[in-house]
Amino acid sequence: MSVTNPVKITDTTLRDAHQSLIATRMRTEDMIPVAREIDKIGFFSVEAWGGATFDCSIRYLNDDPWQRLRDLKSVLKNTPIQMLLRGQNLVGYKHYPDDVVEKFIEAAGKNGVDIFRVFDALNDIRNMQKSMEVIKDIGAHLQGTISYTTSPVHSTKKFIEFAEQLYSKGSDSICIKDMAGLIMPEAARELISGIKDTIKIPIDLHSHSTSGISPMSYQAAIEAGVDILDTAMSPFAMGTSQPPTESIVASLKGTKRDTGIDLMALREVKNQCLLIREKYAGLIDPISERIDSDVLIYQLPGGMISNLVSQLKEQNALDKLEAVHNEIPHVRKDLGYPPLVTPTSQIVGTQAVLNVIMGGERYSNVTQEVKDYVRGLYGKPPGDISEEIIKKIIGDQIPYYGRPGDLLEPLYAKMSEEAKEKGIVKREEDILTYILYPAIAPSFLKGERKCECLPKLASKYTTPSSEIPSCMEVEVDGEIFAVRILSVEGSAVESADSVGAKRIPRDIKGGVMSNMQGMVLKVETNVGAHVNAGDTLVVLEAMKMENPIKSTKEGKVTQIFVDAGDTVQNGDVLLVIE
Repeated sequence: MSVTNPVKITDTTLRDAHQSLIATRMRTEDMIPVAREIDKIGFFSVEAWGGATFDCSIRYLNDDPWQRLRDLKSVLKNTPIQMLLRGQNLVGYKHYPDDVVEKFIEAAGKNGVDIFRVFDALNDIRNMQKSMEVIKDIGAHLQGTISYTTSPVHSTKKFIEFAEQLYSKGSDSICIKDMAGLIMPEAARELISGIKDTIKIPIDLHSHSTSGISPMSYQAAIEAGVDILDTAMSPFAMGTSQPPTESIVASLKGTKRDTGIDLMALREVKNQCLLIREKYAGLIDPISERIDSDVLIYQLPGGMISNLVSQLKEQNALDKLEAVHNEIPHVRKDLGYPPLVTPTSQIVGTQAVLNVIMGGERYSNVTQEVKDYVRGLYGKPPGDISEEIIKKIIGDQIPYYGRPGDLLEPLYAKMSEEAKEKGIVKREEDILTYILYPAIAPSFLKGERKCECLPKLASKYTTPSSEIPSCMEVEVDGEIFAVRILSVEGSAVESADSVGAKRIPRDIKGGVMSNMQGMVLKVETNVGAHVNAGDTLVVLEAMKMENPIKSTKEGKVTQIFVDAGDTVQNGDVLLVIE
Protein backbone atom coordinates (compact mmCIF):
# COMPACT_ATOMS: atom_id res chain seq x y z
CA MET A 1 0.00 0.00 0.00
CA SER A 2 1.48 3.34 -1.01
CA VAL A 3 1.88 6.07 1.61
CA THR A 4 -0.12 9.11 0.55
CA ASN A 5 -0.02 11.30 3.66
CA PRO A 6 2.48 10.18 6.30
CA VAL A 7 1.82 11.18 9.90
CA LYS A 8 4.69 13.17 11.35
CA ILE A 9 5.77 12.77 14.97
CA THR A 10 6.83 15.34 17.56
CA ASP A 11 8.54 13.47 20.38
CA THR A 12 8.04 15.05 23.83
CA THR A 13 10.36 12.88 25.94
CA LEU A 14 12.79 15.70 26.69
CA ARG A 15 10.12 18.20 27.79
CA ASP A 16 6.49 17.39 28.46
CA ALA A 17 6.95 13.69 29.20
CA HIS A 18 9.32 14.17 32.13
CA GLN A 19 7.46 17.31 33.18
CA SER A 20 4.34 15.16 33.45
CA LEU A 21 5.85 12.12 35.18
CA ILE A 22 8.84 13.31 37.22
CA ALA A 23 7.99 16.98 37.86
CA THR A 24 10.49 18.21 35.22
CA ARG A 25 13.55 16.86 36.98
CA MET A 26 15.49 15.33 34.06
CA ARG A 27 18.94 16.87 33.87
CA THR A 28 20.82 17.97 30.78
CA GLU A 29 23.53 15.38 31.29
CA ASP A 30 20.90 12.65 30.94
CA MET A 31 19.19 14.26 27.95
CA ILE A 32 22.24 14.35 25.70
CA PRO A 33 22.60 10.55 25.11
CA VAL A 34 18.86 10.34 24.38
CA ALA A 35 19.03 13.33 22.04
CA ARG A 36 21.87 11.73 20.05
CA GLU A 37 19.71 8.68 19.37
CA ILE A 38 16.60 10.77 18.72
CA ASP A 39 18.45 12.68 16.02
CA LYS A 40 18.72 9.49 13.92
CA ILE A 41 14.96 8.87 13.82
CA GLY A 42 13.44 11.43 11.48
CA PHE A 43 10.96 13.11 13.82
CA PHE A 44 9.17 16.27 12.70
CA SER A 45 10.58 17.87 15.85
CA VAL A 46 11.68 17.13 19.38
CA GLU A 47 10.06 19.18 22.11
CA ALA A 48 12.98 19.83 24.42
CA TRP A 49 12.68 23.30 25.93
CA GLY A 50 10.23 25.74 27.41
CA GLY A 51 7.30 24.98 29.67
CA ALA A 52 8.49 24.30 33.21
CA THR A 53 11.99 23.22 32.15
CA PHE A 54 13.41 26.72 32.54
CA ASP A 55 12.09 27.20 36.08
CA CYS A 56 13.00 23.73 37.33
CA SER A 57 16.49 23.87 35.82
CA ILE A 58 17.53 26.82 37.94
CA ARG A 59 15.32 26.15 40.97
CA TYR A 60 16.09 22.48 41.57
CA LEU A 61 18.83 21.24 39.24
CA ASN A 62 21.48 23.99 39.21
CA ASP A 63 21.32 23.47 35.46
CA ASP A 64 21.56 26.45 33.09
CA PRO A 65 18.56 26.24 30.69
CA TRP A 66 20.38 28.30 28.05
CA GLN A 67 23.37 25.97 28.15
CA ARG A 68 20.97 23.02 27.95
CA LEU A 69 19.56 24.46 24.75
CA ARG A 70 23.01 24.95 23.26
CA ASP A 71 24.10 21.45 24.26
CA LEU A 72 20.99 19.89 22.74
CA LYS A 73 21.46 21.87 19.54
CA SER A 74 25.00 20.52 19.26
CA VAL A 75 23.72 16.93 19.02
CA LEU A 76 20.34 17.49 17.35
CA LYS A 77 21.84 18.33 13.99
CA ASN A 78 19.01 16.90 11.85
CA THR A 79 15.97 17.39 14.07
CA PRO A 80 14.31 20.75 14.79
CA ILE A 81 14.16 21.72 18.47
CA GLN A 82 10.71 22.83 19.55
CA MET A 83 9.84 24.86 22.62
CA LEU A 84 6.60 25.60 24.44
CA LEU A 85 6.15 29.36 24.85
CA ARG A 86 3.39 30.78 27.06
CA GLY A 87 2.77 33.85 24.91
CA GLN A 88 3.24 37.01 26.95
CA ASN A 89 4.18 34.78 29.94
CA LEU A 90 7.20 33.34 28.06
CA VAL A 91 8.36 30.63 30.49
CA GLY A 92 7.17 32.37 33.65
CA TYR A 93 3.84 32.71 35.43
CA LYS A 94 2.95 36.32 34.66
CA HIS A 95 3.00 38.69 31.73
CA TYR A 96 6.28 40.36 30.77
CA PRO A 97 6.61 43.64 28.83
CA ASP A 98 6.95 43.55 25.06
CA ASP A 99 10.66 44.43 25.16
CA VAL A 100 11.36 41.36 27.31
CA VAL A 101 9.24 39.16 25.01
CA GLU A 102 11.25 40.37 22.04
CA LYS A 103 14.65 39.84 23.69
CA PHE A 104 13.70 36.38 24.98
CA ILE A 105 12.47 35.04 21.64
CA GLU A 106 15.48 36.42 19.81
CA ALA A 107 17.80 34.74 22.34
CA ALA A 108 15.89 31.44 22.17
CA GLY A 109 16.15 31.42 18.39
CA LYS A 110 19.84 32.28 18.46
CA ASN A 111 20.59 29.53 20.97
CA GLY A 112 18.78 26.76 19.12
CA VAL A 113 14.95 26.88 19.05
CA ASP A 114 13.59 26.18 15.56
CA ILE A 115 9.86 25.80 16.25
CA PHE A 116 7.93 27.94 18.75
CA ARG A 117 4.64 26.48 19.98
CA VAL A 118 2.87 29.59 21.27
CA PHE A 119 -0.23 29.43 23.43
CA ASP A 120 -2.20 31.53 25.85
CA ALA A 121 -3.95 29.94 28.78
CA LEU A 122 -7.14 31.93 28.08
CA ASN A 123 -6.94 31.66 24.27
CA ASP A 124 -6.71 35.46 24.27
CA ILE A 125 -4.99 36.26 20.98
CA ARG A 126 -3.89 39.63 22.38
CA ASN A 127 -1.55 37.79 24.73
CA MET A 128 0.05 35.96 21.79
CA GLN A 129 0.39 38.65 19.15
CA LYS A 130 3.74 40.14 20.22
CA SER A 131 5.51 36.79 20.48
CA MET A 132 4.00 35.69 17.16
CA GLU A 133 5.29 38.85 15.47
CA VAL A 134 8.82 38.36 16.79
CA ILE A 135 8.91 34.67 15.83
CA LYS A 136 7.98 35.59 12.26
CA ASP A 137 10.58 38.36 12.28
CA ILE A 138 13.41 35.95 13.18
CA GLY A 139 12.29 33.46 10.52
CA ALA A 140 11.39 30.59 12.87
CA HIS A 141 8.44 28.22 12.54
CA LEU A 142 5.37 29.60 14.33
CA GLN A 143 2.96 27.00 15.66
CA GLY A 144 -0.15 28.78 16.88
CA THR A 145 -1.89 26.85 19.62
CA ILE A 146 -5.42 26.23 20.84
CA SER A 147 -5.64 25.48 24.57
CA TYR A 148 -8.34 22.79 24.42
CA THR A 149 -10.82 22.28 27.21
CA THR A 150 -14.47 21.56 27.81
CA SER A 151 -16.92 23.77 29.67
CA PRO A 152 -20.30 25.46 29.23
CA VAL A 153 -18.54 28.35 27.44
CA HIS A 154 -16.32 26.37 25.03
CA SER A 155 -17.33 24.72 21.73
CA THR A 156 -15.88 23.23 18.54
CA LYS A 157 -17.18 26.24 16.60
CA LYS A 158 -15.32 28.69 18.86
CA PHE A 159 -12.10 26.66 18.62
CA ILE A 160 -12.29 26.69 14.80
CA GLU A 161 -12.80 30.45 14.87
CA PHE A 162 -9.73 30.77 17.11
CA ALA A 163 -7.71 28.63 14.66
CA GLU A 164 -8.64 31.13 11.95
CA GLN A 165 -7.32 33.96 14.14
CA LEU A 166 -4.05 32.06 14.65
CA TYR A 167 -3.75 31.55 10.90
CA SER A 168 -4.36 35.25 10.26
CA LYS A 169 -1.36 36.04 12.51
CA GLY A 170 0.99 34.00 10.32
CA SER A 171 0.96 30.57 11.97
CA ASP A 172 2.89 27.95 9.96
CA SER A 173 1.01 25.15 11.71
CA ILE A 174 -1.74 24.80 14.32
CA CYS A 175 -1.54 22.74 17.51
CA ILE A 176 -4.58 21.52 19.41
CA LYS A 177 -3.13 21.38 22.91
CA ASP A 178 -5.25 19.00 24.99
CA MET A 179 -3.24 19.35 28.18
CA ALA A 180 -5.60 17.33 30.41
CA GLY A 181 -6.48 14.47 28.05
CA LEU A 182 -10.09 15.61 27.64
CA ILE A 183 -10.61 15.44 23.89
CA MET A 184 -12.99 12.64 22.87
CA PRO A 185 -12.51 10.76 19.57
CA GLU A 186 -15.51 12.34 17.90
CA ALA A 187 -14.57 15.81 19.18
CA ALA A 188 -11.06 15.34 17.74
CA ARG A 189 -12.53 14.25 14.42
CA GLU A 190 -14.91 17.21 14.24
CA LEU A 191 -12.34 19.80 15.31
CA ILE A 192 -9.57 18.63 12.99
CA SER A 193 -11.94 18.25 10.04
CA GLY A 194 -13.43 21.67 10.76
CA ILE A 195 -10.03 23.38 10.89
CA LYS A 196 -8.87 21.61 7.71
CA ASP A 197 -12.00 22.74 5.88
CA THR A 198 -11.14 26.32 6.80
CA ILE A 199 -7.35 26.70 6.62
CA LYS A 200 -4.64 24.78 4.75
CA ILE A 201 -1.67 24.44 7.10
CA PRO A 202 -0.52 21.37 9.10
CA ILE A 203 -2.51 20.42 12.20
CA ASP A 204 -0.85 18.89 15.27
CA LEU A 205 -2.72 17.10 18.08
CA HIS A 206 -1.15 17.09 21.54
CA SER A 207 -2.87 15.11 24.27
CA HIS A 208 -2.18 13.29 27.54
CA SER A 209 -3.08 9.74 28.52
CA THR A 210 -4.40 10.67 31.97
CA SER A 211 -7.99 9.69 31.20
CA GLY A 212 -7.02 6.69 29.04
CA ILE A 213 -8.78 8.16 26.01
CA SER A 214 -5.92 9.74 24.04
CA PRO A 215 -4.93 6.66 21.93
CA MET A 216 -8.53 6.43 20.67
CA SER A 217 -8.60 10.16 20.00
CA TYR A 218 -5.30 9.89 18.14
CA GLN A 219 -6.79 7.24 15.87
CA ALA A 220 -9.81 9.46 15.17
CA ALA A 221 -7.42 12.34 14.47
CA ILE A 222 -5.45 10.18 12.01
CA GLU A 223 -8.66 9.32 10.17
CA ALA A 224 -9.57 13.02 10.10
CA GLY A 225 -6.25 13.87 8.44
CA VAL A 226 -4.15 15.19 11.33
CA ASP A 227 -0.63 15.96 10.11
CA ILE A 228 1.42 15.69 13.33
CA LEU A 229 0.97 13.77 16.59
CA ASP A 230 2.78 14.38 19.88
CA THR A 231 4.13 11.22 21.51
CA ALA A 232 6.72 10.18 24.12
CA MET A 233 9.13 7.26 24.21
CA SER A 234 7.48 4.37 26.06
CA PRO A 235 9.56 4.52 29.29
CA PHE A 236 8.19 8.05 29.76
CA ALA A 237 4.77 7.57 28.15
CA MET A 238 1.18 7.01 29.29
CA GLY A 239 -0.27 8.04 32.64
CA THR A 240 -0.14 11.83 32.74
CA SER A 241 2.27 11.84 29.78
CA GLN A 242 1.62 11.30 26.05
CA PRO A 243 0.84 8.03 24.18
CA PRO A 244 3.95 5.97 23.33
CA THR A 245 5.92 6.89 20.21
CA GLU A 246 6.67 3.24 19.39
CA SER A 247 3.01 2.19 19.62
CA ILE A 248 1.73 4.99 17.38
CA VAL A 249 4.46 4.33 14.82
CA ALA A 250 3.75 0.58 14.84
CA SER A 251 -0.01 1.10 14.48
CA LEU A 252 0.51 2.97 11.21
CA LYS A 253 2.96 0.55 9.61
CA GLY A 254 1.76 -0.56 6.19
CA THR A 255 -1.04 2.02 6.02
CA LYS A 256 -1.48 5.11 3.89
CA ARG A 257 -0.46 7.17 6.92
CA ASP A 258 2.77 5.22 7.67
CA THR A 259 5.23 7.49 9.49
CA GLY A 260 8.24 5.93 7.76
CA ILE A 261 10.01 5.69 11.13
CA ASP A 262 12.13 2.56 11.77
CA LEU A 263 10.98 0.67 14.86
CA MET A 264 14.44 -0.84 15.37
CA ALA A 265 15.96 2.64 15.45
CA LEU A 266 13.36 3.63 18.05
CA ARG A 267 14.52 0.70 20.15
CA GLU A 268 17.91 2.38 20.64
CA VAL A 269 16.18 5.51 21.91
CA LYS A 270 13.98 3.40 24.17
CA ASN A 271 17.02 1.63 25.69
CA GLN A 272 18.59 4.99 26.57
CA CYS A 273 15.30 6.11 28.10
CA LEU A 274 15.08 2.95 30.20
CA LEU A 275 18.42 3.78 31.82
CA ILE A 276 17.22 7.30 32.56
CA ARG A 277 13.91 6.07 33.95
CA GLU A 278 15.68 3.75 36.38
CA LYS A 279 17.83 6.62 37.60
CA TYR A 280 14.76 8.79 38.24
CA ALA A 281 12.44 6.00 39.37
CA GLY A 282 12.18 7.42 42.89
CA LEU A 283 10.51 10.53 41.51
CA ILE A 284 7.72 8.73 39.68
CA ASP A 285 4.59 8.74 41.79
CA PRO A 286 2.05 5.97 41.10
CA ILE A 287 -0.64 8.65 41.00
CA SER A 288 0.99 10.11 37.87
CA GLU A 289 1.30 6.74 36.15
CA ARG A 290 -2.17 5.34 36.46
CA ILE A 291 -5.27 6.03 34.42
CA ASP A 292 -7.55 8.43 36.29
CA SER A 293 -10.98 9.04 34.77
CA ASP A 294 -11.60 11.71 37.41
CA VAL A 295 -9.50 14.04 35.26
CA LEU A 296 -12.63 14.36 33.11
CA ILE A 297 -14.13 16.15 36.12
CA TYR A 298 -11.28 18.21 37.57
CA GLN A 299 -9.38 18.69 34.28
CA LEU A 300 -5.83 19.03 35.62
CA PRO A 301 -3.12 18.81 32.93
CA GLY A 302 -0.52 16.06 33.20
CA GLY A 303 2.36 18.21 34.43
CA MET A 304 0.16 19.83 37.05
CA ILE A 305 -0.93 16.51 38.57
CA SER A 306 2.60 15.35 39.41
CA ASN A 307 3.47 18.85 40.65
CA LEU A 308 0.29 19.07 42.74
CA VAL A 309 1.18 15.78 44.44
CA SER A 310 4.69 17.11 45.06
CA GLN A 311 3.37 20.42 46.41
CA LEU A 312 0.90 18.78 48.78
CA LYS A 313 3.71 16.57 50.09
CA GLU A 314 5.75 19.71 50.77
CA GLN A 315 2.84 21.12 52.76
CA ASN A 316 2.43 17.80 54.64
CA ALA A 317 -1.10 17.69 53.22
CA LEU A 318 -1.16 14.83 50.73
CA ASP A 319 -4.19 13.46 52.56
CA LYS A 320 -6.06 16.50 51.21
CA LEU A 321 -5.54 15.52 47.55
CA GLU A 322 -9.11 14.28 47.06
CA ALA A 323 -10.54 17.42 48.65
CA VAL A 324 -8.38 19.58 46.38
CA HIS A 325 -9.55 17.65 43.32
CA ASN A 326 -13.15 18.30 44.36
CA GLU A 327 -12.46 21.99 44.95
CA ILE A 328 -10.76 22.65 41.59
CA PRO A 329 -13.98 22.60 39.47
CA HIS A 330 -15.58 25.09 41.88
CA VAL A 331 -12.65 27.51 41.65
CA ARG A 332 -12.52 27.10 37.86
CA LYS A 333 -16.23 27.94 37.56
CA ASP A 334 -15.80 30.95 39.87
CA LEU A 335 -12.99 32.25 37.65
CA GLY A 336 -14.91 31.95 34.36
CA TYR A 337 -13.88 28.46 33.21
CA PRO A 338 -10.25 29.11 32.17
CA PRO A 339 -8.54 26.20 30.37
CA LEU A 340 -6.25 24.59 32.94
CA VAL A 341 -2.79 25.06 31.51
CA THR A 342 0.16 27.05 32.86
CA PRO A 343 -0.28 29.54 34.42
CA THR A 344 -4.04 29.16 34.96
CA SER A 345 -3.65 25.55 36.14
CA GLN A 346 -1.32 26.81 38.88
CA ILE A 347 -3.60 29.78 39.62
CA VAL A 348 -6.69 27.59 39.96
CA GLY A 349 -4.90 24.61 41.51
CA THR A 350 -3.03 26.64 44.12
CA GLN A 351 -6.15 28.56 45.10
CA ALA A 352 -7.99 25.26 45.47
CA VAL A 353 -5.19 24.02 47.74
CA LEU A 354 -5.41 27.16 49.87
CA ASN A 355 -9.21 26.92 50.08
CA VAL A 356 -8.81 23.36 51.40
CA ILE A 357 -5.76 23.47 53.68
CA MET A 358 -6.49 26.86 55.25
CA GLY A 359 -9.95 25.84 56.42
CA GLY A 360 -12.61 28.43 57.15
CA GLU A 361 -14.24 30.51 54.45
CA ARG A 362 -13.27 29.92 50.81
CA TYR A 363 -10.99 32.65 49.42
CA SER A 364 -10.05 33.80 52.91
CA ASN A 365 -6.43 33.57 51.68
CA VAL A 366 -6.05 34.59 48.04
CA THR A 367 -2.83 34.50 46.04
CA GLN A 368 -1.64 37.63 44.27
CA GLU A 369 -2.01 35.79 40.98
CA VAL A 370 -5.72 35.16 41.56
CA LYS A 371 -6.19 38.85 42.35
CA ASP A 372 -4.35 39.82 39.16
CA TYR A 373 -6.39 37.32 37.16
CA VAL A 374 -9.69 38.73 38.41
CA ARG A 375 -8.41 42.26 37.76
CA GLY A 376 -7.98 41.28 34.10
CA LEU A 377 -4.19 41.34 34.11
CA TYR A 378 -3.97 37.88 32.53
CA GLY A 379 -6.50 38.64 29.80
CA LYS A 380 -10.18 38.05 29.18
CA PRO A 381 -11.63 34.99 30.97
CA PRO A 382 -13.65 32.71 28.66
CA GLY A 383 -16.75 33.10 30.85
CA ASP A 384 -18.11 35.74 33.18
CA ILE A 385 -16.95 36.14 36.79
CA SER A 386 -19.78 36.99 39.16
CA GLU A 387 -19.86 40.33 40.95
CA GLU A 388 -19.83 38.44 44.26
CA ILE A 389 -16.53 36.68 43.43
CA ILE A 390 -14.99 39.88 42.06
CA LYS A 391 -15.90 41.69 45.29
CA LYS A 392 -14.59 38.88 47.47
CA ILE A 393 -11.23 38.74 45.68
CA ILE A 394 -10.40 42.35 44.70
CA GLY A 395 -12.86 44.40 46.74
CA ASP A 396 -13.76 47.70 45.07
CA GLN A 397 -11.07 47.57 42.38
CA ILE A 398 -12.33 47.81 38.79
CA PRO A 399 -11.21 45.03 36.39
CA TYR A 400 -9.16 46.02 33.34
CA TYR A 401 -10.49 44.96 29.92
CA GLY A 402 -7.68 46.01 27.57
CA ARG A 403 -4.62 44.12 26.34
CA PRO A 404 -2.65 43.27 29.50
CA GLY A 405 0.71 43.83 27.81
CA ASP A 406 -0.17 47.47 27.21
CA LEU A 407 -0.07 48.11 30.96
CA LEU A 408 3.55 47.03 31.29
CA GLU A 409 6.42 49.49 31.05
CA PRO A 410 9.64 48.40 29.28
CA LEU A 411 11.80 46.49 31.73
CA TYR A 412 14.81 45.02 29.97
CA ALA A 413 17.19 47.98 30.21
CA LYS A 414 16.39 48.62 33.88
CA MET A 415 16.75 44.97 34.90
CA SER A 416 19.89 44.63 32.80
CA GLU A 417 21.58 47.40 34.80
CA GLU A 418 20.34 45.88 38.04
CA ALA A 419 21.71 42.44 37.14
CA LYS A 420 25.08 43.89 36.16
CA GLU A 421 25.29 45.81 39.44
CA LYS A 422 24.72 42.53 41.27
CA GLY A 423 27.62 41.00 39.33
CA ILE A 424 25.58 38.10 38.00
CA VAL A 425 25.89 38.63 34.23
CA LYS A 426 28.40 36.49 32.36
CA ARG A 427 26.35 36.13 29.18
CA GLU A 428 23.55 38.27 27.78
CA GLU A 429 21.07 35.46 28.46
CA ASP A 430 21.75 35.78 32.21
CA ILE A 431 19.84 39.06 32.14
CA LEU A 432 16.75 37.26 30.86
CA THR A 433 17.10 34.58 33.52
CA TYR A 434 17.17 37.33 36.16
CA ILE A 435 14.14 39.13 34.69
CA LEU A 436 12.09 35.93 34.59
CA TYR A 437 13.03 34.67 38.06
CA PRO A 438 14.43 37.58 40.11
CA ALA A 439 14.01 35.77 43.44
CA ILE A 440 16.06 32.67 42.65
CA ALA A 441 18.20 33.75 39.69
CA PRO A 442 20.84 35.65 41.74
CA SER A 443 21.79 32.63 43.84
CA PHE A 444 21.76 30.43 40.72
CA LEU A 445 23.87 32.81 38.64
CA LYS A 446 26.35 33.22 41.51
CA GLY A 447 26.75 29.43 41.66
CA GLU A 448 25.33 29.23 45.17
CA ARG A 449 22.45 26.83 44.52
CA LYS A 450 22.80 23.08 44.86
CA CYS A 451 21.39 20.35 42.70
CA GLU A 452 18.48 18.60 44.37
CA CYS A 453 19.47 15.06 45.37
CA LEU A 454 17.64 12.22 43.68
CA PRO A 455 15.84 9.82 46.03
CA LYS A 456 18.26 7.08 47.00
CA LEU A 457 17.24 3.77 45.45
CA ALA A 458 19.03 0.45 45.13
CA SER A 459 20.25 1.26 41.65
CA LYS A 460 23.65 1.16 40.01
CA TYR A 461 22.68 4.40 38.24
CA THR A 462 22.28 6.37 41.44
CA THR A 463 25.38 8.16 42.62
CA PRO A 464 26.14 7.57 46.33
CA SER A 465 26.19 10.68 48.44
CA SER A 466 27.50 11.40 51.91
CA GLU A 467 25.29 14.49 52.25
CA ILE A 468 23.00 14.56 55.26
CA PRO A 469 19.43 15.22 54.15
CA SER A 470 17.82 18.43 55.37
CA CYS A 471 14.33 16.91 55.57
CA MET A 472 12.62 13.57 55.32
CA GLU A 473 9.25 11.92 55.63
CA VAL A 474 8.67 9.58 58.57
CA GLU A 475 5.73 7.32 59.35
CA VAL A 476 4.35 7.16 62.91
CA ASP A 477 1.45 4.79 63.61
CA GLY A 478 0.49 4.86 59.97
CA GLU A 479 0.57 8.66 59.62
CA ILE A 480 3.18 10.41 57.43
CA PHE A 481 4.97 13.47 58.83
CA ALA A 482 7.40 15.84 57.07
CA VAL A 483 10.40 16.31 59.38
CA ARG A 484 13.15 18.90 59.01
CA ILE A 485 16.60 17.92 60.31
CA LEU A 486 18.41 20.80 61.98
CA SER A 487 21.51 18.98 63.20
CA VAL A 488 23.09 15.56 63.48
CA GLU A 489 25.47 14.98 66.43
CA GLY A 490 25.89 18.72 66.83
CA SER A 491 26.52 19.43 63.15
CA ALA A 492 24.18 21.88 61.48
CA VAL A 493 22.52 20.64 58.32
CA GLU A 494 22.28 22.95 55.33
CA SER A 495 19.20 22.62 53.16
CA ALA A 496 19.88 20.97 49.84
CA ASP A 497 17.61 23.32 47.95
CA SER A 498 18.24 26.64 49.59
CA VAL A 499 21.05 29.03 50.25
CA GLY A 500 21.98 30.37 53.64
CA ALA A 501 19.53 28.14 55.50
CA LYS A 502 19.05 29.33 59.07
CA ARG A 503 17.48 28.11 62.29
CA ILE A 504 13.98 29.55 62.54
CA PRO A 505 11.99 29.27 65.79
CA ARG A 506 8.77 27.28 65.80
CA ASP A 507 7.17 28.22 69.13
CA ILE A 508 7.33 31.76 70.44
CA LYS A 509 4.77 34.05 72.04
CA GLY A 510 3.29 36.53 69.55
CA GLY A 511 4.88 34.65 66.66
CA VAL A 512 3.35 34.79 63.18
CA MET A 513 3.85 31.37 61.67
CA SER A 514 4.18 30.27 58.07
CA ASN A 515 1.16 28.23 57.07
CA MET A 516 3.01 26.44 54.29
CA GLN A 517 6.43 25.44 53.03
CA GLY A 518 7.93 27.97 50.65
CA MET A 519 10.56 30.57 49.88
CA VAL A 520 10.41 34.12 51.22
CA LEU A 521 10.00 36.52 48.32
CA LYS A 522 9.51 39.73 50.29
CA VAL A 523 9.35 40.95 53.86
CA GLU A 524 6.81 43.77 53.79
CA THR A 525 7.43 45.20 57.26
CA ASN A 526 10.31 46.01 59.59
CA VAL A 527 11.15 45.88 63.29
CA GLY A 528 9.33 48.63 65.15
CA ALA A 529 6.56 48.98 62.57
CA HIS A 530 2.93 49.19 63.69
CA VAL A 531 0.72 46.75 61.78
CA ASN A 532 -3.04 46.21 61.61
CA ALA A 533 -5.04 43.04 61.21
CA GLY A 534 -5.07 42.14 57.52
CA ASP A 535 -1.75 43.81 56.68
CA THR A 536 0.58 41.72 54.53
CA LEU A 537 3.71 40.92 56.51
CA VAL A 538 5.61 38.43 54.34
CA VAL A 539 5.12 37.13 50.80
CA LEU A 540 6.00 33.47 50.28
CA GLU A 541 6.52 31.76 46.96
CA ALA A 542 4.88 28.37 47.32
CA MET A 543 3.46 26.08 44.65
CA LYS A 544 4.85 28.56 42.07
CA MET A 545 2.48 31.29 43.28
CA GLU A 546 2.86 34.32 45.55
CA ASN A 547 1.13 33.74 48.90
CA PRO A 548 0.77 36.67 51.31
CA ILE A 549 1.07 35.98 55.05
CA LYS A 550 -1.17 38.52 56.79
CA SER A 551 -1.35 39.78 60.33
CA THR A 552 -4.26 38.49 62.37
CA LYS A 553 -3.99 41.29 64.93
CA GLU A 554 -2.89 44.84 65.54
CA GLY A 555 0.46 45.43 67.21
CA LYS A 556 4.14 46.25 66.94
CA VAL A 557 6.70 44.13 65.09
CA THR A 558 9.45 43.33 67.60
CA GLN A 559 11.44 40.60 65.82
CA ILE A 560 11.86 39.35 62.24
CA PHE A 561 13.52 35.97 61.66
CA VAL A 562 13.54 35.73 57.85
CA ASP A 563 14.94 37.52 54.82
CA ALA A 564 14.11 37.31 51.11
CA GLY A 565 15.44 34.04 49.72
CA ASP A 566 15.05 32.02 52.93
CA THR A 567 13.22 28.69 52.72
CA VAL A 568 10.71 28.14 55.50
CA GLN A 569 8.60 25.19 56.61
CA ASN A 570 4.99 25.01 57.70
CA GLY A 571 4.95 26.15 61.34
CA ASP A 572 8.12 28.26 61.25
CA VAL A 573 7.79 31.61 63.08
CA LEU A 574 8.48 34.40 60.60
CA LEU A 575 8.23 37.38 62.94
CA VAL A 576 6.81 38.48 66.28
CA ILE A 577 4.01 40.98 66.90
CA GLU A 578 3.37 42.34 70.39
